[in-house]
Amino acid sequence: LRAEELENYAKEKYGEKWVDAATNLASELTLDKNKSLTYVQVIECPGKTKEQLYVLLNYWVSATFKDANSVIQLNDKESGTIICQGYMSNIATHSSLFKFFEVSIKPVIKIDIKEEKIRVTYTVQNYDLAITISSGSTKVPPTHVSEKWTLEECYPFVQKDSHKKTSCKALIMTHAYSNVVMDKIEEAVKNGLIGNEDDDW
Repeated sequence: LRAEELENYAKEKYGEKWVDAATNLASELTLDKNKSLTYVQVIECPGKTKEQLYVLLNYWVSATFKDANSVIQLNDKESGTIICQGYMSNIATHSSLFKFFEVSIKPVIKIDIKEEKIRVTYTVQNYDLAITISSGSTKVPPTHVSEKWTLEECYPFVQKDSHKKTSCKALIMTHAYSNVVMDKIEEAVKNGLIGNEDDDW
């Protein structure tokens, strides 16, 4: 899934006015005790053993998070736990007079596996910013700065946010990405990754 596809999905679902969409979504979202945005979904998988689910989800994680910025952090067959860090670049951009902001996220996705069901926990701790600052002069090259914005410092979790437009789009895109990840995991465990996993060959 590319950022452009995710943006089209988010616009269809939440509209193109990012501040309005974030304001509307605010009543549904709360930060967890670590000040992170966390989503949890239990997915029933009738007829699938813990081992079958583990193999299928390993396949899905390996195929999905193959970007150099993504990483599998834990893969424990015995406990039935897979933890990976995803990466979605440039989910939001914004220009001001002399600054250009690019926002990326690195969600942590934890999958707990039992007989006939899984639990997916998707967590975003902060937004990763790449900021280009122009001097306003063609003779002086722009400077590049990296920042992390914690969610508790961003709208709608605080009302006063000097980067409100950027924060709002980042929130909607983060939320939309959580929906896509959950949907794709559910599709994989219920129907297989490529559809021939149960073939007798």
